[in-house]
Amino acid sequence: MLDALEKASVIAVDTEANGLFAYQERVTLIQISTLDHDYIVDPLADVPIEQLATVLSNPRVEKVFHAAEYDLIGLRRDFGFHVCPLFDTMHSARLLGKPRVGLAALLDTYFEVRVDKRYQRADWGQRPLPAELLAYARLDTHFLIPLRDRLKQELQARQLWDIAQEDFARLSEVRVPRQTSSMEGMWRLPGVHTLPPPALAVLAALYRWREEEAQRRDVPPFKVMRNEELVALARAMPRSPAELHRVVRTRALLQPDVARQLVALVREARRHTPPSPPRLPAPPSADYRRRLERLRAWRRRVAQHLGVASDVILPREAMLTIARANPASLGDLQALGVLGPARLRRYGKDLLAALHGLEPTSPPHS
Repeated sequence: MLDALEKASVIAVDTEANGLFAYQERVTLIQISTLDHDYIVDPLADVPIEQLATVLSNPRVEKVFHAAEYDLIGLRRDFGFHVCPLFDTMHSARLLGKPRVGLAALLDTYFEVRVDKRYQRADWGQRPLPAELLAYARLDTHFLIPLRDRLKQELQARQLWDIAQEDFARLSEVRVPRQTSSMEGMWRLPGVHTLPPPALAVLAALYRWREEEAQRRDVPPFKVMRNEELVALARAMPRSPAELHRVVRTRALLQPDVARQLVALVREARRHTPPSPPRLPAPPSADYRRRLERLRAWRRRVAQHLGVASDVILPREAMLTIARANPASLGDLQALGVLGPARLRRYGKDLLAALHGLEPTSPPHS
């Protein structure tokens, strides 16, 4: 396989992971296709997976993905792979303003291929994998190269190829998200900021118990207790298993020994000092909010004119950076490093005009 990949000018790549079935998500399958063959690599087996690094970073071999970001994060997180150059079929479809950009929809549109969606949430960490899962996994890359060819032709015809190349290059540098402490996630639970202090102390204890139980069982935390149950249980602070039964519905939590354990946990936590919420950043200035709203209105207007999503015109992080920095000239805008030459050339002057509350210098580009 490696010999064949090194000789290819373009290959298709996809991955599957076990995030719905394990406490720590990991890549559990890698699918690769050339024009002639489909390969499925099992990273859980005793194979020299590190040898894929050479071809995935080979500048002479283009790698085609569909919705690449998730795959790239997994490949870098688990194996240290840096993937470049690449082509993203979903991003290309979004640049072109396609009404449906999922892989199943695109395969139906371009090749009249129907994909069975039943296996999208399958357990890709199980071994052995059933034949129907392997067949489904193979389809994820089998048509990506011809799909890439069709989309590239359309991007070039619409004079969007330069924009696409910039986006692909930026995408190849995606970073693995910072690992947060397990307790940080508690403050993102819906309804957490409406809990009184004693309930917050209970929530912290329950949240910690859920993390430890999920790690012990090697399952995602939501399979131990759903977020809504967690907050509801903290709010109710049940004093008996009977009261707990009125709040939770997860069957495993209703087992007598578990119910007694949780009630005891609640009773103990009520006596603890509640945790302090994380310090929030200073609120943005009124000038920043006005600049940001002007940029939002501008990119929305251009996106509606071109029939694409707003972030295709100006990615959100780039918009926030520009609003904060408030560049006064094209040189200042370029120095921020958030826009490539193609977007700068196409949108720079009008973007600056919108940022400073002026009329655009030209109609939106087609």
